[in-house]
Amino acid sequence: VQLQASGGGLVQAGGSLRLSCAASGRNFRTSGMGWFRQAPGKEREFVAAISSSGTTYYADAVKGRFTISRDNAKNTVYLQMNSLKSEDTAVYYCGAVNLYNFGLAYNVPIKYDYWGQGTLVTVSS
Repeated sequence: VQLQASGGGLVQAGGSLRLSCAASGRNFRTSGMGWFRQAPGKEREFVAAISSSGTTYYADAVKGRFTISRDNAKNTVYLQMNSLKSEDTAVYYCGAVNLYNFGLAYNVPIKYDYWGQGTLVTVSS
């Protein structure tokens, strides 16, 4: 599986962006997908995830502002980010994993098998 993330950019605080992660390969429909982010000098942190059946999970810091979704026909997962804050500034990475107990591991980066290259989101205050 190869992942290609896009959609990052510079936005003012309070604005919106939509990130996309396009996947190649046969296993997208059965893969759990996640978005993580990494700010300079910090560890990669969980943002949102979606299981193969569509169950969604969010970090507390983004709950109510971000929405993750997937389009299996397009092999793509999205992250709609609204009401952006300066603390959302980071490189955003999408990951994919085929894991039976996805609901127990969705927020653990080392559980993911594949990663995209990252897309930079900069929120100016």
